[in-house]
Amino acid sequence: MRSNLFYSLSAFVPVIICCSGLYAQEKITIQQAVDIALKNNLQVKQIALNESLSDVNVKQSKLALYPTLNANSSLNFNFGRNVDPTTYQFVNQAITTAAGGLSSDVTLFQGLQKMNQISQNKYQLEADKSSTKKAKNDLVLNVVTVYLQILNNRDLLRAAQQQLDLSRQQLDRTQKLFDVGNNTQADLSQAKAQVASAELNVTNTQNQFDIAMLDLSQLMERNPDDKFEIVDPVIDVIGQLNTGYAASQIYNESVDNYPDVKVAQYNRLVAAKGVDIAKGGLYPRLTLGANLRSQYSNKAMSPLGLDKYPFNDQIRDNFYQSVGFNLDIPIFNGWYSRLNVRKAKISLQNAEIAEQLAKNNYNKVINQAVLDLRAAEKKYYSTVSAYQSTKEAFNVIEKRYNVGLVNSLDFNQSQTDLNTAEFNMIQAKYDLIFRSKVIDFYLGKPITF
Repeated sequence: MRSNLFYSLSAFVPVIICCSGLYAQEKITIQQAVDIALKNNLQVKQIALNESLSDVNVKQSKLALYPTLNANSSLNFNFGRNVDPTTYQFVNQAITTAAGGLSSDVTLFQGLQKMNQISQNKYQLEADKSSTKKAKNDLVLNVVTVYLQILNNRDLLRAAQQQLDLSRQQLDRTQKLFDVGNNTQADLSQAKAQVASAELNVTNTQNQFDIAMLDLSQLMERNPDDKFEIVDPVIDVIGQLNTGYAASQIYNESVDNYPDVKVAQYNRLVAAKGVDIAKGGLYPRLTLGANLRSQYSNKAMSPLGLDKYPFNDQIRDNFYQSVGFNLDIPIFNGWYSRLNVRKAKISLQNAEIAEQLAKNNYNKVINQAVLDLRAAEKKYYSTVSAYQSTKEAFNVIEKRYNVGLVNSLDFNQSQTDLNTAEFNMIQAKYDLIFRSKVIDFYLGKPITF
């Protein structure tokens, strides 16, 4: 992804949205663009919800250690032959009965499954936090990338417009010379072709600029119709860029904090706790339970059997309490628990491989980033030298053309070469800035200009 970031990229920082109108547009700096994107981006919000769910799971697993307490009640209307629950005798009449109680259970031992579940949920929470950080980091990098891309396209647009102005001036001069018979039709056609080519270049560059502005609006979740201007950052710091990085140093300093690697590390810890949880299923389960209960029947008689049994008296006399232990010992359940352990161990092995792959990929990314930075530095200074040489050559040819010592074909070719050299230099400049800022990004430094 980061390789491709560039050549639709070649640029990083926001740029001015050109627009005409009577009202001043909102101005957005690169830091504001990043902040707006982080606040509004829907993908980041969606990933952050997973973090919230994991936080709830941690709390839920902790509360699972507490005893349960439940109340229950029942009201029954019995007809025909049935058992009176207060006397346990068969009667053949309609009876209304009621009962209610409280029950409580607590797990005393379950192979430490609940404790391991808490640990696993904590690791999952950290993994989701790292995923959220990864999403935010990727978004920041994308925003800065598009921001610089806008700057790059804007500078290219300015250069293209300047070349168009120059071509039009040259066409006007050629037309006047043609009118007095000092230029041929071929010279005039060449000048017109140069203007047409410059106009096409301006159109294409303008389209690229508009597309980059749209991309930035979408990253910030803004309505594309809400126009804004980009505040230019200070980026004339080519000589101050740090390009002497060593890949091994960058990797060692940043690998433990890089979100992609952190996610893989926590996923491994989650899988390891999954093994412990699965092993807990092989152990006996010991629980403690307690119950409070009482009941009432409308057909119950008092202990003396002389009159009806009042409700309150029945509730008091039928009050029942119990406390007991329950022990479940797994003996054979279709190898369910043992197979769960085996599956959990396989998941752990997979997570360990995924962690190593994440580290290997990051190491590859770092080495590629350093190579790209060095190549970008060489390319930039080469394009600067080429532009200066081409400009000097053009100035000489222009003077000779003005006195008729160079034909229009050679002059137009020299002008095209100058345009190309300038465009290459502009792109190389932003390429170098981008590559340097990417290294800072991997080192955990804020991207500033």
